[in-house]
Amino acid sequence: MSKRDGVDAVPGEQKRRSPRRPRPASGPSPSDASGPTAPDSSGPRSSGPRSSGPRFAKPLSPAGILGWTALSVIAPGAAHLRAGRRRTGLVLFAVYAVLLLAALAYVLVNGVQQLAPTFAADNMMVAAIVGLSALGLAWFAIVVLSYVVLNPRRLNQMGQILSGVAVGVLCVAVMSPFAVAANTVLTLRDTIHTIFPSAPDPDTPNEPVKNPEDPWNGKTRVNFLLIGGDAAGNRTGVRTDSMNVASVDVRTGDTVLFSLPRNLQHVHFPPSSPLRKQFPNGFMAELPNGGLLNEVWQYANDNPQLMGGRNKGARALMDAIGYTLDLKIDYYALMNMYGFADLVDAIGGLKIRVERDVKWGGHFGTAGTIKAGYRKLSGEEALWYGRSRVDSDDFSRMARQRCVIGAFAQQATPAVILTNFTKIAGAAKRMAQTNIPQHLVQPLVELAVKVKDAKITSLQFVPPEFYSGRPDWMKIRRYTKKAIEDSGRPARRAQAAGVTASPGTTAGGPSATPTRTRAATPTQTPTRNTQRAAAKSLSELCGL
Repeated sequence: MSKRDGVDAVPGEQKRRSPRRPRPASGPSPSDASGPTAPDSSGPRSSGPRSSGPRFAKPLSPAGILGWTALSVIAPGAAHLRAGRRRTGLVLFAVYAVLLLAALAYVLVNGVQQLAPTFAADNMMVAAIVGLSALGLAWFAIVVLSYVVLNPRRLNQMGQILSGVAVGVLCVAVMSPFAVAANTVLTLRDTIHTIFPSAPDPDTPNEPVKNPEDPWNGKTRVNFLLIGGDAAGNRTGVRTDSMNVASVDVRTGDTVLFSLPRNLQHVHFPPSSPLRKQFPNGFMAELPNGGLLNEVWQYANDNPQLMGGRNKGARALMDAIGYTLDLKIDYYALMNMYGFADLVDAIGGLKIRVERDVKWGGHFGTAGTIKAGYRKLSGEEALWYGRSRVDSDDFSRMARQRCVIGAFAQQATPAVILTNFTKIAGAAKRMAQTNIPQHLVQPLVELAVKVKDAKITSLQFVPPEFYSGRPDWMKIRRYTKKAIEDSGRPARRAQAAGVTASPGTTAGGPSATPTRTRAATPTQTPTRNTQRAAAKSLSELCGL
């Protein structure tokens, strides 16, 4: 049998091939080997471990390492992609993109204003604190890992020191926003726990929330008594010099603000009040010039034996004002007026239209003058603008106080509150007192968001329509009811009902007054029952 190349023919056996020559192992070419010539190898060359970095990557300078590390802060995974860790880099970037898009979609669907009610719940605040802390640590880890994966050991000693210090500063800068946000939420939670009681007020017979989706238990309106007290270090007790009732429609947020004068005399108490037996004919009716409304709170606190307990001033005042307006006062909020100045300063001042010069400071206005025109008032100026009686009277002061409340409600936007939150929280804890329980804080924030975009009208019980020395209680109740009805009545319906809009109000505004029905006079009073009085737009009254 013939012999072929590479094959040995052996009789009676299979063909056997000669062993192949081993291929040279991949490695540097002779021209790339160290030395003038490559070393001669007679056997197969074993291939060593390949480099972890990509073949196209060049060694990074300190500036390059810092740049890629900083880029990883806003685009996690960028440094890993640069270092050749493509799978890790793509995973990091994908997770970041999904979280970012989910957050953006949530904001677009729910709106920015809905974030405040959502995070007002206690469990959400705890979750936000934990989540922000976790995100801060996660971003810290991303910065460190991004720096390490870029292999800063290839730098010289000075480059390693400088880049390490710079990355440490970057880590602190990255964690700071999360720390500030977590501290803000923690401050909010502490403020809520300080101001709002954890248990319902035993003196306020409000039913517990039965349906979480209806925290107001089927009510269409909720009435809040807003009190401004003048307690100070040089005064004994609290005099409630500013008393307003905010009647809020829980469906639309439309609000009617009722202002009661501090010198309203001889208010009556409902049969359920302990003071009804003490004053069956009205509060201190035996005193011709006494028994003012702003004395009720302190009288109840000074006479716990009549009220059946201590610190019942809020309960007595809620009873008196609720009975006067024929409204059920659900909750109250007391604000120390001297602390109110700190709150105004915390939001950067109030812009108010001053109709005429107002002197302030003491009884003679020696501290200064608030000039007429559109002014931005500091906390002290806003306080005196609402309290000054120099060349003025209580009723003019009530009108100014009403405008201060409206200006604050309008200008305390979410952006302003977030920017100055720490100052606002500190001022609020020093000045506020309320009986609104903690479980209603979230619904209250939701209602406040509605009120900011709704109609706010105002009705003052002042002369010449209402006389404080001898009030016509039936007339007060009638106009209270009419103001609430008109607050949600469109303009066309008001005209069809024979109601004329008050001068100076916008079309369709809730400032209509009745012209058809006239109730009989229950008692003789210095004010005629035919006198027109109506709730008017707060924006136009105050030039907001």
